[in-house]
Amino acid sequence: MKIVAQIKEPVLQEMELFEQKFFESMSSKVALLNRITYYIVNRKGKQMRPMFVFLSAKMLNDGEVNDRTYRGASVIELIHTASLVHDDVVDDSNKRRGFFSINALWKNKIAVLVGDYLLSKGMLLSVESGDYDLLKIISVAIREISEGELLQIEKARRLDITEDVYYEIIRQKTATLIAACCALGAASVKPDSLDVENFRKFGELCGMAFQIKDDLFDYGEERIGKPTGIDIKEQKMTLPLIYALNNCEKQERKWLINSVKNHNRDKKRVKEVIALVKEKGGLKYAEVKMHEFKEQALALLDTYPASPYKESLRLMLDYVVERKK
Repeated sequence: MKIVAQIKEPVLQEMELFEQKFFESMSSKVALLNRITYYIVNRKGKQMRPMFVFLSAKMLNDGEVNDRTYRGASVIELIHTASLVHDDVVDDSNKRRGFFSINALWKNKIAVLVGDYLLSKGMLLSVESGDYDLLKIISVAIREISEGELLQIEKARRLDITEDVYYEIIRQKTATLIAACCALGAASVKPDSLDVENFRKFGELCGMAFQIKDDLFDYGEERIGKPTGIDIKEQKMTLPLIYALNNCEKQERKWLINSVKNHNRDKKRVKEVIALVKEKGGLKYAEVKMHEFKEQALALLDTYPASPYKESLRLMLDYVVERKK
């Protein structure tokens, strides 16, 4: 993960102090809760979201951050962790990043309560410090994530997702959290400035490219990231599939819809769906769109002066579209 280390380099000190503050922000008088939060903290991922917060703040504030920046990073990580814990319950998933999920180890009831606890901790961290502007950014993100998930479930039942609806789903489900990270970083050092909206938009565009890359993994090689065909099995309408449905003959379209709806557990049929999507140019189309979002994000970034933090955000965009998992 050489590129991730490069991205992290200008905010290394902040990230180390953040980890300490983040762990402290989770503490409780209940021993069971502390045991679970300790388990969560020790199995963290790449922590891209706090990195976005610190890089955005430092880029706008001559390399300086403040207490609000740390609180913003902690809040977003608390909210994100809560959403992952809840997601694992909803999806009945026993693994998270190769480790047992909270619900697998402590059952659903405790996992839901832990998610609620983390959510309330995040809200209180903002309220107790009077960071109402930061709280608003977070609250909008939580609302949008919930709406995006429900919109996807509603549309998956009918498989009638247009490209525009697909963009709305991924904007809410994935991009809104990255947008919130960048907006939080900006708002922590430059409250009520135009930079807050600029950075929110940058994060959103980055998140759109990130999700399309995730969609492409579903059609990739078995050794890359998640196994192929997972989205098809879950009847998720991704951009390559939407493009293929809109650009095939009536009979092929009928066969595709039938395959995704009624034969999504048949490995041979799923492979045939993947082959047809590739043949119809679905992957190439999605790649073009992903790069369009990346270029729009770069254009926004280029309106700001050069700095190590800007360079890291440029690297982050490269990583988003070139990562292997």
